[in-house]
Amino acid sequence: MITNTKDTNVSKPESLMIDDVKYVRADAVTETSGEVMIAVLDRGFVYVGRVEHTDSGITLRNAKCIRRWGTTKGLGELVNGPLKDTLLDTVGTVHVPGRAVISLIEVEAASWKGI
Repeated sequence: MITNTKDTNVSKPESLMIDDVKYVRADAVTETSGEVMIAVLDRGFVYVGRVEHTDSGITLRNAKCIRRWGTTKGLGELVNGPLKDTLLDTVGTVHVPGRAVISLIEVEAASWKGI
């Protein structure tokens, strides 16, 4: 019989299923919510990050400024992740007014590690 649970190796699952619904431990969540997208902005700024739509525009979380695309055929080549010549600058959170958003490009989120 176990009297002291500190002496046992009790597993701590990161998630569990109840009635076909997956529940995740709060301390196991490392990703910010929002879809990973490339945001083309006014004045030539291009960022990649997790997009959250707000009343006044968008917020990019875990954002990186794409300083150099490193492509030969345009920005669309980055849909599947950065290339070897792509230069990224980590910036964190960027709040963008709606009038400054030119376009949002859907990307393959798994190819953009750390965002």
